[in-house]
Amino acid sequence: MDNIEENGSNDIQSISEKELIQRITKSFKNKNSSTKVDIGDDAAILRFEKYNLAISQDILVENVHFDLSYVPLKHLGYKSVVVNISDIISMNVKPSHVLVSIAVSNRFKIDAIEEIYDGIKHACSYYSVDLIGGDTTSSNKGLMISVTCIGNTNSEKITLRKGANENDLLVVSGDLGSAYMGLQVLEREKKVFEVNPKSQPDLSSYSYCIERQLKPEARVDILNHLKEMNINPTSMIDISDGLSSEINHLSDNSGLSFHIYEDKIPISDETKKVCEEFKISPTIAALNGGEDYELLFTVPKRFKKKIESSDYLTIIGSSLNKKNDNCMITSLGQKINLTSSGWDAFKNEG
Repeated sequence: MDNIEENGSNDIQSISEKELIQRITKSFKNKNSSTKVDIGDDAAILRFEKYNLAISQDILVENVHFDLSYVPLKHLGYKSVVVNISDIISMNVKPSHVLVSIAVSNRFKIDAIEEIYDGIKHACSYYSVDLIGGDTTSSNKGLMISVTCIGNTNSEKITLRKGANENDLLVVSGDLGSAYMGLQVLEREKKVFEVNPKSQPDLSSYSYCIERQLKPEARVDILNHLKEMNINPTSMIDISDGLSSEINHLSDNSGLSFHIYEDKIPISDETKKVCEEFKISPTIAALNGGEDYELLFTVPKRFKKKIESSDYLTIIGSSLNKKNDNCMITSLGQKINLTSSGWDAFKNEG
């Protein structure tokens, strides 16, 4: 097996998720003219006559992506839809339909499944998407949820990862690191509960971070906001695996590098306080935490004033015509290379 010899190991933990995807898909060749964008971006794009169709799929696996000891089933159903919607909107396309497949073990009761689908229904209603199908089956490994999201547009203004130009501004929506810190709080309280099941934690001072972890939102509002400002991003991605990882994705696809500034990264006051409590750098939480589902995108410099006037967007850096030089300039003026050390489905297993 040549592929194994290249890496020297057949152990799945010896390879990153990105490397695995590249390896298993490199021999696939498109046969249909309707395939406009295939594997390698947030969603695929199919063109049928006047319409482009965006399709994205994610799977959430118990004890890999979620822990039911602190994740309510309704929130899980909601989140499973949101993470897919986020992929579609990162292509500058609005979602319209979802298909949901679920595998459950016999430890789950019917009302538990109904609770999951109640969350799915709430997400579909909130984002105005239709549930049009899926599948259900049994599992001997706990709970798994797979969601396929579809969106379509007759606009040519689809935004890919590869469209950034030299000297574009790098912009992020919202704030970063809060979902990761919410996870730290929940994991800590789980350990406390395991020692003392009668403990009643007061989580009121962590409400924002916990909500960002358990019930994230896809930033459809940012697409509307950009449209109102007559701004079309040159490249875009959603922040699911951490800011550092997503910057490297944009860099890989555009052939450019990005320099960002530590003091420009938007981090909420609550997140900073929780970071201080856990003795975690807020910058590290923002760079490597993931699950923020904010949008990271590039725009030409001429839109600088418009972006600066927005309450929802922050310029954190810019692109330059150079390869392999993604870095962060710290508040002390130090240059630190950005590595993709965020969430990886295989490296983070267990």
